Amino acid sequence: MGEIATSNRQITLFYNSNSRRAKQTLAYAKAEGLPILEVDITKSTLTGTQIAELADRLKIEIKDLVNQEHPTYMQKFEHHELSETDWIKMIQHNPDIMKQPIALRGEITILVESPTDIIKI
Repeated sequence: MGEIATSNRQITLFYNSNSRRAKQTLAYAKAEGLPILEVDITKSTLTGTQIAELADRLKIEIKDLVNQEHPTYMQKFEHHELSETDWIKMIQHNPDIMKQPIALRGEITILVESPTDIIKI
């Protein structure tokens, strides 16, 4: 069992409150009356275990959680092959580079590409 508690009765949404897509997703979910547990990654630092678990639930590598096209990433970092620990530290210290929003409900986890994706969960 992972560190992230999930329920079939509510959606846990990991998001960046500065992201337009995240704001739209949250607004859409609330308008649909979906019960949401909000986790703003800019205000709550994710643990390394949580980051690894999100990647595992999405069936991707930790490095694939990093949006290498994000202006912050492009400004601060060069493309490198790093260890999982280094990718985790990079996300923890620069949460805005993490791909998001990520929605969880029970055993289902999705990376929200469009605000309406939230109803798929």
